[in-house]
Amino acid sequence: MPEAASATTAQRATIGDSEFDRDTALTRREPGVYDIDLSAGWTIISAVNGGYLLAVLGRALADALPHADPFTISAHYLTASQPGPAVVRTDVVRTGRTLSTGQASLFQYDEQGREVERIRVLASYGDLDSLPDDVRTTAKPPVIPPMEHCFGPEDGPAPVDGSSAIADRLMLKLDPATLGWALGQPSGRGEMRAWFGLADGRDADPLSLLLAVDALPPTAFEIGISGWVPTVELTAHIRCRPAPGPLRVSITTRNLAGGFLEEDAEVWDSADRLVAQSRQLARVRLAR
Repeated sequence: MPEAASATTAQRATIGDSEFDRDTALTRREPGVYDIDLSAGWTIISAVNGGYLLAVLGRALADALPHADPFTISAHYLTASQPGPAVVRTDVVRTGRTLSTGQASLFQYDEQGREVERIRVLASYGDLDSLPDDVRTTAKPPVIPPMEHCFGPEDGPAPVDGSSAIADRLMLKLDPATLGWALGQPSGRGEMRAWFGLADGRDADPLSLLLAVDALPPTAFEIGISGWVPTVELTAHIRCRPAPGPLRVSITTRNLAGGFLEEDAEVWDSADRLVAQSRQLARVRLAR
């Protein structure tokens, strides 16, 4: 597998000591209540990326529950989150020997100082290291050209300032076959594939997989639809702890109807294992 196109070995960040870890860190105010300042570094236009928010709530639940690893997490995005102060409230629903379930909500404040709920999740956690090695699957890793033959944001025109701060924090190399939209020639197939990592070289872990499933450009672009595509609901399944090295992410859309589309994501690690899956429902603004 190609090496991640980021830092040298001496400069690579480590799990627990990277920008992603610092920007998803919460301060426990009291049991089940956490404060955080949502970083502007993970925004698209002015809204905070949904995968980053999922990782923030995922980290809060990892602290609140007796198990540390997310197995499944379902999120409903209620209103767009903005950079700045937020509070996360968690609730332990059930604890068991192999799985624990909890829920969490992230709140921010309106101009009158009233709390506004931005996102609500329900999740089950366990221990990924305790899972058996038996795998029976028909799934296959996506075929993506070598990283040096793929393209990232740095290969295109200079973006408008502040339009996509998250791009500076990712190592993202898109499959040219899914880049027709960037050339004004979308394929209409609703596919997006890319090599994925964090720009500072930090290896993936279960929490960063929650970011990976929602960090690529929307498949709507390759269908021929531009503009913001806000997530309504996203469910992610974390299947195993990823091996070091770059990830491969494949996202497909089969159906756009009534102004809504689904995105099905698969995340594969450097050992050719399916480490995460997700499905989300997103809203598109169709021209009239």
